[in-house]
Amino acid sequence: MTTSLKGNDILHGNQFLKKDIDAILKTASYFEKALKRKDQIPLLKGKILATLFYEPSTRTRLSFETAMQRLGGGVVSMGSVESSSVAKGESLTDTVRTVAQYADIIVIRHPKTGSAKEAADAVPIPVLNAGDGAGQHPTQALLDIYTIKKELGSLNNLKIALAGDLKNGRTVHALVEVLSLFGAKLYLVSPDILRMPEEITSRLRGKGMEVTETTDLKQACQNSDLVYMTRIQKERFTDLSEYEKLKGSYVINEDFLKQLNKKIVILHPLPRVDEISPAVDEYSGAAYFRQVRNGVYVRMALLAMVMGKTVKT
Repeated sequence: MTTSLKGNDILHGNQFLKKDIDAILKTASYFEKALKRKDQIPLLKGKILATLFYEPSTRTRLSFETAMQRLGGGVVSMGSVESSSVAKGESLTDTVRTVAQYADIIVIRHPKTGSAKEAADAVPIPVLNAGDGAGQHPTQALLDIYTIKKELGSLNNLKIALAGDLKNGRTVHALVEVLSLFGAKLYLVSPDILRMPEEITSRLRGKGMEVTETTDLKQACQNSDLVYMTRIQKERFTDLSEYEKLKGSYVINEDFLKQLNKKIVILHPLPRVDEISPAVDEYSGAAYFRQVRNGVYVRMALLAMVMGKTVKT
């Protein structure tokens, strides 16, 4: 398969064409099947991935590192911010310029919106955005899309509810950009002060998407094939009393599912706090841990494609 991603940075959910998504999903599916037969597909043997995480991460960091090792490559890490030269006042651009001397590709997470582009502009090697503050998380959006297709069988003309902190949620900011390629109808469920940024909803409507903003999770789920839950992000609040008022705004538990009287697929980028009860984990539509596993396949696809490697899908 020919890829248009060779040498590209992955920075924003709106950078992809439909053919790019198709290629990424087919490549991810290839890797998912290949890993059932063997532990490693050494397409990137001898290549080095650098992970620079200025904010905490479990799934994104470990899945990227797992993906690179499954592809036969190596991984170097900055470690904690406190143990790096960042603690001495080193700038982001100086850090990435240094790391580019050691690695072939960089994955970065940083609290500042726009930081991934700043890093990408500073170095000649590909940079993948693993979350830039409340901005974007495009690789999460791609694994979400892969999961949605696996769970529902298609990406076309779906009805999807996205709930929680839509103002600060970089995962949903990226996901809706990709969903706009497939004619999805969106129900955006949030407290009023955590609504999706108007610049995003305006752009989606400008593309012809049907977007409904509401505070009613139950009604949105009744109308949807899938609900994408997110946590209220404590770290994005300057006034913690506001967080205390809003945490627990939306909760999916066994009683909630019984009231729906229908099956719905549930996704969550994780970590969760209180918005999905652990009792829901046994529900057949609870796909969030399958979603976690899919992250390895999709990130393998991205690493391989950005590095110019192709597979026969």
